[in-house]
Amino acid sequence: MKFTTTLFILLFSYSLGFAQEYIGPKAEIDQILENAKNFSHYIVDADYGMILNAYTADAKIFPDNTEILTGEEAILKYWTLPEGVSTSYHKLMPEEIKIMGDEAYDYGYYEGTTQRSDGSESSWKGKYVVVWRKEKGEWKMYLDIWNGVK
Repeated sequence: MKFTTTLFILLFSYSLGFAQEYIGPKAEIDQILENAKNFSHYIVDADYGMILNAYTADAKIFPDNTEILTGEEAILKYWTLPEGVSTSYHKLMPEEIKIMGDEAYDYGYYEGTTQRSDGSESSWKGKYVVVWRKEKGEWKMYLDIWNGVK
């Protein structure tokens, strides 16, 4: 009995560490989740127009080991890959989303794979935080920060 109780507590505690928490109206949460999923598709498809459209007009991005990039031109330049390089896989895994009126935050983990021009492949993963803003009825990213984890 003692073993079973201990096992249950360990498994329950383990599952709590990976629980997602979404706070806000379900329809709004679903839209943010869909927009995040679509963003990954835009990255893989190298659809730079849609990547840019995922951000507010006054968005700022905070890539790992760089200065803050502001404005459409800087954001578009950052996401545009060199000739022969592509992203073959990209996924966002939100841990928490909280909606507060017309703003929300979302944090979690990401992972992906890059195909280099020489044919080699590089996989990467990290953590992110996004501040979302609702503009004209649509959730867009206003602040987007990420950095790698090992």
